[in-house]
Amino acid sequence: MMDKAQRTRMQKTGLILGPFLSLMAILFLDLAPNNPAPTRMAAVAVLMAVWWITDAIPLFATSLLPMVLFPLLGILPGKTTAPLYINSTIFLFLGGFLIALAMEKWNLHRRIALFIIRRVGGGPSRIILGFMIAGAFLSMWISNTATAIMMVPIGMAIVLQMEDRFGRRETHHFTLGLMLGIAYACSIGGMATLVGTPPNLAFARIYEISFPQNEPIAFGNWFVMGLPIATVMLVAVWLLLTRVFFRVPEHMVVDRDIVEQEYKDLGPPCFEEKVVLTIFLGTAMLWVFRNPLHLGPLTIPGWSRFLPYPEMIDDGTVALFMALLLFLIPTRSEGADSPAIMDAGGIMRLPWGIVLLFGGGFALAKGFQVSGLSDLIGSHFAALAGVHPLVMIGMICMGLTFLTEVTSNTATTQMILPILASLSMEMQVNPLLLMVPATLSASCAFMMPIATPPNAIVFGSGRIRIHEMARVGIFINLMGVVVLATLFYLLGPTLLGFDLGSVPEMAIQGG
Repeated sequence: MMDKAQRTRMQKTGLILGPFLSLMAILFLDLAPNNPAPTRMAAVAVLMAVWWITDAIPLFATSLLPMVLFPLLGILPGKTTAPLYINSTIFLFLGGFLIALAMEKWNLHRRIALFIIRRVGGGPSRIILGFMIAGAFLSMWISNTATAIMMVPIGMAIVLQMEDRFGRRETHHFTLGLMLGIAYACSIGGMATLVGTPPNLAFARIYEISFPQNEPIAFGNWFVMGLPIATVMLVAVWLLLTRVFFRVPEHMVVDRDIVEQEYKDLGPPCFEEKVVLTIFLGTAMLWVFRNPLHLGPLTIPGWSRFLPYPEMIDDGTVALFMALLLFLIPTRSEGADSPAIMDAGGIMRLPWGIVLLFGGGFALAKGFQVSGLSDLIGSHFAALAGVHPLVMIGMICMGLTFLTEVTSNTATTQMILPILASLSMEMQVNPLLLMVPATLSASCAFMMPIATPPNAIVFGSGRIRIHEMARVGIFINLMGVVVLATLFYLLGPTLLGFDLGSVPEMAIQGG
């Protein structure tokens, strides 16, 4: 008979502490005389924050609290709160995830990874670079968890071969560099695209809720900004791993036959793989070039302007259209388990818990706005108005990077972004200047196995000890803070097309 699962001490503490602090806020806190809404909203936010941070109940269950508490506390009616959980951002996520599932189902992701490793890999350092490029590229489009799960066995096959030839002790530096490189690349790759990691999508929607009169952040806008930053981060991490922390002796040569054999075992690409690859590439192109892209003096016109109603098309429309093709195109391979490329089983594999987690964050952001709590928070940060934006960005990056070592990066991002939106108004800076670095930093937790699924997966290989990951991770965390803060301050305004020195009028009205 199986033992009954028990809550951890932290979960038990959070389960009691959350309601207690929330009740204390309602009874003894008066944020706005003659207006109880901000205080009640603060009580809801405290409860959700404590339960999210301590994982007292499942994250998605905490995310449903606004549906119950907003109407009970007079913050928002239930019929107004419910639509916040389903919107175009959710359908962008679902459409992108269906395409990712199709890539996994027909093994396209494995073929892409092995192809990149074969092209890049040579000596030990280049092999690590090949794995990192493959992991980062795939994590731009599919979940970093799935990418890590696929990449680690391929990496371990090379590690085992190296250990047989040179011994486990002498190979240890190469093993650490390869395993950590896979984990870190899977996290970094997700920074480059809106669909790469949940915090990016959460930001896009919360920004739209907080500043409804501003132009939404489209896939192409984010990609033009995110790809250079992710690329610099990837190269910097690779150099630290292979040139500073884990230098591999020159005489240790990696046998590339393992990768060649893995690729050969895949056989020629089947019809279904080719279809999924075409849809994947087509979706990426449609996302990137939907709106005009401003690249300094060069402007690439968006394709949507050639349609009858371009203002009605968004990235979610593109994602769903391309994903639906997977259910229409029939399979041709013998023994295929479905009549079309994707079947109803794909819907069952969608991460509905993440969808609800998104919804809870969107509801929280709306609650901050309609209750007046956003304005109230902003007014209490008047002293920060004189702080240099680069210093503020660095502080935000530092806080988010280390906070997400022990908390869900999606839940943390959704708690922090509405506060940063208010803070930007008080500092009289463009909200993107604070909100985007915070979002990017949520993907930069490199110290602990529990920080991200890729960290946990490579730790499960049995070749890495916690102190080894923490020793390297803390330096890469700090490097990430410097790189993100500096790059975004210097390049972000140009790449995202906003003015660093002034707050757009629409943003003030939207706040």
